[in-house]
Amino acid sequence: MSETIPDHSDALKAKGNETSMAAPDLPCALPRPVHYRPKIGMIGCGGISPTHLRAYQKEGWDVVAFCSRTTASAEARRDEFYPEAWVCTDYQELLARPEIDVVDITLHPGPRAAVIEAALKAGKHVLSQKPFVLNLDEGERLISLAKACGRKLAVNHNGRWAPYFNFLRQAVRAGCIGEVQSVVMTLNWDHSWIEGTPFEQVRDIVLYDFGIHWFDMTAQLFHGKEARSVFAVNAATADQRIQPPLIGSALVAFDSGVATLHFDAHSRFGPKESIWVTGSEGTLRAEGPICAAHDVSLFTAHGIAHPVMQGSWFDDGFRGTMGELLSAIEDDREPSNSAASALPGLALCFAAVASARSGQPMVPGQVRALAGG
Repeated sequence: MSETIPDHSDALKAKGNETSMAAPDLPCALPRPVHYRPKIGMIGCGGISPTHLRAYQKEGWDVVAFCSRTTASAEARRDEFYPEAWVCTDYQELLARPEIDVVDITLHPGPRAAVIEAALKAGKHVLSQKPFVLNLDEGERLISLAKACGRKLAVNHNGRWAPYFNFLRQAVRAGCIGEVQSVVMTLNWDHSWIEGTPFEQVRDIVLYDFGIHWFDMTAQLFHGKEARSVFAVNAATADQRIQPPLIGSALVAFDSGVATLHFDAHSRFGPKESIWVTGSEGTLRAEGPICAAHDVSLFTAHGIAHPVMQGSWFDDGFRGTMGELLSAIEDDREPSNSAASALPGLALCFAAVASARSGQPMVPGQVRALAGG
């Protein structure tokens, strides 16, 4: 006796309203203070600092002092961007200058925490480079210190103001796709340029140093939802010439959703970034070059919108981070890129690194520090 198997093929076919609709009007403009124009000091004049400074020049923000371990480095940044600025090699000298109200600390995470602490105690508002800290307890301590000192402490999560991610983030917050239920991020690019640089010595270069942006994005998209577990793996490719594994994946389980992140940093052909965010009432999609996935679509029952992205991650993301801090100081509120807002993404990242090393799923928040860091 044979049984008739129902044909469910229609369930796999595309459905929904194919009508074009206008993109929602979302608050995606870069934050800028209206009147507040503080004197800014920069501590750390390494490779990322020119990107900060180009952004600040575009906005007309006043950097008046540079501090670096070597006078030559500080002078190089001064001469290129702010020729009238003062230079030093001791950050305590910079912090002692009363006219400086805000400091941008671009140092690596290891020495950065002590400088952040000193800056807060000196009465300065602080923009910290990311990743914020190597230890969640240290991060919480610095957050409490900032509150006690009455200062704002923000983190340079510039990816939040990358045009495509800024739109995704604002669309989710505005309820355009209902409750987020899944996030899928796939990145293929060639990161082998780090050969022979200090970055080659970073064991978790993909999941940690690079991936922190996308773990932070994941936490932002699932804002307010608890992450229950992270399972991650990484591997070296057969022909890579550098030591750190260049492939990594992470599966993050939330109370009511799942995120998957896949990084192939040894993809020499056809580099691409893709982000899909599915919700109860719609889907968001962003695709395109790495850090420039500007082909963005919004799918809902009302139709499909294709918003046009304006600007670029570099340097607009850096204008966004400092602009948000300055606006928050002016308005006397917490910046949206506050240090506290950085901790959920860090917790995901630390759990992913620990999981990849142990082969076991980890609970975000219970892994308090970067493994080996």
